[in-house]
Amino acid sequence: MSIAGPVQGPVVAIVDDDPDLRATLAALLTENGFRPVPVADSAGFFAAVAVAPVDLAVIDLRLAGESGLTLAIRIRERMGLPIVMLTGRGDETDKIIGLETGADDYILKPFNPRELVARLRAVLRRSGHPDLALPDRSHSQIRSFGQMRLDQTRRELLGADGTEIPLTNAEYRLLDYFLRHRDCIIPRTDLLRELGNDLSLYMDRTIDVLILRLRRKIEPVPSKPVHLQTRRGQGYIFVTTP
Repeated sequence: MSIAGPVQGPVVAIVDDDPDLRATLAALLTENGFRPVPVADSAGFFAAVAVAPVDLAVIDLRLAGESGLTLAIRIRERMGLPIVMLTGRGDETDKIIGLETGADDYILKPFNPRELVARLRAVLRRSGHPDLALPDRSHSQIRSFGQMRLDQTRRELLGADGTEIPLTNAEYRLLDYFLRHRDCIIPRTDLLRELGNDLSLYMDRTIDVLILRLRRKIEPVPSKPVHLQTRRGQGYIFVTTP
């Protein structure tokens, strides 16, 4: 399914040792206005970026040889390039590592093509890519808490000065869910269901990591949360007006 995009769009490196998946992703991105650079490993990635600049890297976490995690860390240290990790659907360890790498987003395989394209564009937009500017916010749906605002139309969290605070897809979904159920105690099982229909995909530690990361972004003192509070033995509650 084609999704409208710029003719000469962003350059996206696809780092995956599965040739069929590389070809599928390359075709999908080309169809939607990206310029894919498919490579099989880290050596191929660094050879490619030595020839021409890349705007974003999509990396399979479980590469043969050097792991995708190691490659992501090397990219962060050398280039500061936006990174989207591809992780296995049945592996809880993959999901935890995908969160803890500091990647800009992570996507479970198999993925929905439309969602993948939308999320790549969202990451590029947050990184300031010039071809992906969005129109003004005059018709956006906004939910506010404290000095922050969540733009549900553009899926962006804005600080007090209007600067965007980057969220991964999972972080955004949790924050949006909390704001739609503000001032209500939400059991962990409800959060698990919100993240995925198959509860086996998201376990307790995943929720813990997401809550911790979200608090770091929205709380003045993450260890003493004002908004995202824990109710021991019950779940969490999002307090919008302390």
